[in-house]
Amino acid sequence: MGLGKTLQASAIVASEIAECRSSNKNTEPRPSLIVCPSTLVGHWAFEIEKYIDASLISTLQYVGSVQDRIALREQFDKHNVVITSYDLVRKDADYLAQYLWNYCILDEGHIIKSAKSKITLAVKQLKAQHRLILSGTPIQNNIMDLWSLFDFLMPGFLGTERQFQATYGKPLVAARDPKCSAKDAEAGALAMEALHKQVMPFLLRRTKDEVLSDLPEKIIQDRYCDLSHVQLVLYEQFSGSHVKQEISSMVKTDDTAVAGGGKQTSPKASTHVFQALQYLLKLCSHPLLVVGEKVSESLTLQLSELFPTSSDIISELRKLHHSPKLVALQEILEECGIGVDTSASDAAVTVGQHRVLIFAQHKALLDIIERDLFQTHMKKTRLKVIDRCLGIGGLGLNLTSADTLVFMEHDWNPMRDHQAMDRAHRLGQRKVVNVHRLIMRGTLEEKVMSLQRFKLSVANAVINADNASLKTMNTDQLLDLFASAETSIKGASASKRSEGSIDADPKLMGTGKGLKVILGGLEELWDQSQYTEEYNLSQFLTKLNG
Repeated sequence: MGLGKTLQASAIVASEIAECRSSNKNTEPRPSLIVCPSTLVGHWAFEIEKYIDASLISTLQYVGSVQDRIALREQFDKHNVVITSYDLVRKDADYLAQYLWNYCILDEGHIIKSAKSKITLAVKQLKAQHRLILSGTPIQNNIMDLWSLFDFLMPGFLGTERQFQATYGKPLVAARDPKCSAKDAEAGALAMEALHKQVMPFLLRRTKDEVLSDLPEKIIQDRYCDLSHVQLVLYEQFSGSHVKQEISSMVKTDDTAVAGGGKQTSPKASTHVFQALQYLLKLCSHPLLVVGEKVSESLTLQLSELFPTSSDIISELRKLHHSPKLVALQEILEECGIGVDTSASDAAVTVGQHRVLIFAQHKALLDIIERDLFQTHMKKTRLKVIDRCLGIGGLGLNLTSADTLVFMEHDWNPMRDHQAMDRAHRLGQRKVVNVHRLIMRGTLEEKVMSLQRFKLSVANAVINADNASLKTMNTDQLLDLFASAETSIKGASASKRSEGSIDADPKLMGTGKGLKVILGGLEELWDQSQYTEEYNLSQFLTKLNG
């Protein structure tokens, strides 16, 4: 979040080393272990070397192949801070667990929120005299995230997982139901108060408003775009497909089953829902994300009718006007003086004054932007490729040289988007940060943003970064997510809107039947990679076009 967690943790380790050396015993403490995402291992070493005297801390980056890591083990005793990644802790858990570390520091510690994941189990094998977790979002999905973090910090402090769920989890979930009884609401309030008292002595929470009074403003603007003709045709094709009818039937069947005390949807049914959601979200970004480089026979005929004069459908779809988001991105870049004719007197003033970060959920979309926008229409633009996906951009990177952020796609989890924003809006930023969120009007994507706003409104249950999962939102209009886009976008033009100017869609805050039933078996939101692996889009498209 840019509040100096890295520096403060480094100073804690350095201060103990200095105290030990200055004491009468003149001893050295045991080495400390820092565990972080793989993209931040080098960043930690750089920050420590930048701010801490080399005579105090000597760092070792424990990375590389199996052979490289075996060779590095011989150097452990020569360094007092070892930095490694979560993935390598998982792979080398047996070896690293043999050491008794002085400090074990987990950066982006919410990674161990899933108590039964392999990474979490490996991390909890580590032995240390002091344990510290750094996180901007310690609760990302539900209250059980907090139990997993404390099970690492102070095993047994919050009881067993089952005890914690019974004492805090169930009362809090029950109290969030709009239809809960007064007794349930009171039980939830008492559970929340008790949990606050128990964990707050061990939490140091800082916000930018409290710490960085001189931080420049962050302005968030929602820029709405209308579906192109191709996107609208494909969107309407889905709305009239048998897949949509199957989902509709499934939701209605589940509502009837629950009302009669029957069983809920099977895991396969939930899988089908997320395949459909993924299809529509990709379609909102670019037609090629759902059509692919090889057009299916069923789509060939339909697209040929749209492009009667073109023999190459793929080349036709690469034109900018078929993806309004790319057109909007080009406009934003030109507003920043990027890609404009520098010979013009008015443009020359702004060129070089802005740096832009582009975020997306899918790397394939970033590849399309690079090929179809930069290489085709903005060849002279200086393009530096970094880790640009939201899943990576939300993890501790420091990108304060950028002052303009463009979100091409959006996460169901608003904390991931806001963490990505904070890569630029953090300590060291001297310019006003402008955030542009590109949203397709009247589509599933617009409803995702409504869900984000609703989640943020209930995000302060335990700590400021508490983040509810989809199933705790009591939203029942699942079929609204798949609603036709035609009526919503007809006659509308692209526009800008400031953050918070649109209230959450009241249709999304229903009685808690449809979506709650469909997602009832899901404990927490997955990472995008997990959705991609589990719910294969190509298989879904085959069925859709069958």
